Amino acid sequence: MIQITIPAPDVTIEKQAAPELSHIYGFTDFHLISRDKGGIFMFYNAKDELLFVGKARKLRPRIKRHFEDTVSVIKDHRDEVSKIAVCLVEEPLDREIYETYIINTLKAKYNIDKVLYK
Repeated sequence: MIQITIPAPDVTIEKQAAPELSHIYGFTDFHLISRDKGGIFMFYNAKDELLFVGKARKLRPRIKRHFEDTVSVIKDHRDEVSKIAVCLVEEPLDREIYETYIINTLKAKYNIDKVLYK
């Protein structure tokens, strides 16, 4: 059996209640997320429940698109996101494996693709 360990987040940012600085949906620390590196990202709610897991070749632009796109899976749940955790994973195959594993192990609420449980 293959043993997969979910990597510890390299960056975690949390929503600010009343942000004074420039922000995207209450998150003022987007600058901490790498613009040019690949990895996986996880959106959590205030109860620390996993809402969505995604992967990206370039993390910061992809995460921002989830908050701006009209076709994002979380478009109706953006206000529910209170924490974003990011793990840097450069290899595309590794990102795919981690994303699928996390979705199915932690049962991400809004992931509809790659779900092996029902």
